[in-house]
Formats: sequence, C-alpha cells, structure tokens
Amino acid sequence: MNPRLGITAGLLLLIAGPVAAEVYRNVDAQGNVTFSDEPSKGAETIKVKPVTTVTLPKPQNVKETDKLREEVKREGSIYESVSFSYPEDEQAFHTGSGDVRFEMRSIPGLKPDHRYEVTLDGQPVGQSSSGTVTVSNVFRGTHEAGIHIVDQNGVQIKTGSPIRFTVHRPSTQN
Repeated sequence: MNPRLGITAGLLLLIAGPVAAEVYRNVDAQGNVTFSDEPSKGAETIKVKPVTTVTLPKPQNVKETDKLREEVKREGSIYESVSFSYPEDEQAFHTGSGDVRFEMRSIPGLKPDHRYEVTLDGQPVGQSSSGTVTVSNVFRGTHEAGIHIVDQNGVQIKTGSPIRFTVHRPSTQN
C-alpha cells in the first residue's frame, strides 16, 4: 500500500470522525441525566445542531477600519466645539403643543458636507445643516438632548455636551 494513501485515509478519518459523532442521553434510576459519545443500555440518540462559527475579518480589513477611524478623528478635530444655543442647560419652559426648537452652533461653522444631529433621551430626532431642528410632541417632564456633528455618511465626528431641560404642558387631568 502506498504510504501517502494511508496518511490521506487517516487524515480523512480524523476529520470525518467528529462530524459523524453522535451524542447519547441516559437517565439513571435516581433521575440523573448523563450525556456521552458512547451508546449505553437505555440511552437515546440526541440530534446536535451544527456549531455556529464566526469568521474573523482579515487583517487588511481591520487596518482599513483603523484608517477610517483616524480619518473621522482628524475630520472631527477641525471643530473646536459644538453646542446648543437654545434651550439652555437645566431650562424649563411651557409649550402647549410639545414642540421644542433646538438651535445649534459650532466653532468654526459647519462645513458644507456636515450636519448637526440632535438626540433626545438617547434617540436621534433630527438632522440639519441650518442650525435648527424642531421636534414635535415632546412629552412633559425632564429630557436630555445631545448634539453631534455628522459627516455625509452619518458618522459622528464631533460630540458636544448634552443638556437637560424640562417641558411643561397643559394636562386635561389637572
């Protein structure tokens, strides 16, 4: 017999072995459950689902992601700051309709392919290149608003300090 053929057949058996392995479940007289890869008296065969595998990204793709992060960091560094002009932090105001108008500014001013993004209680509620975003039907109570500058792909490149404000609205129950 050819030695190469023997080695190849052995490798194939090693590879195919785990794939064809079965799992057996056995319950003893005391109710203890055991699992084994060897059959025993009274054991039932268990079908095992295939193992989920995760393919890691290739190193060159990780390097491209690092380059993108560096680009975003460099792009964000062109802005000294971004902040709300209105409402002010810890401000409380009345609004019958629940409409809140946010006014934003940045130093230097917004670049042509960038936008301001406003989040309310952690959720994005609007984007604008004009510096104002109006959010309708904001519920009564205290909220937190965040501000970001995003690029043309929607990637946040600069984040400002969040503000808290309180909305007072009329209620039919009061």
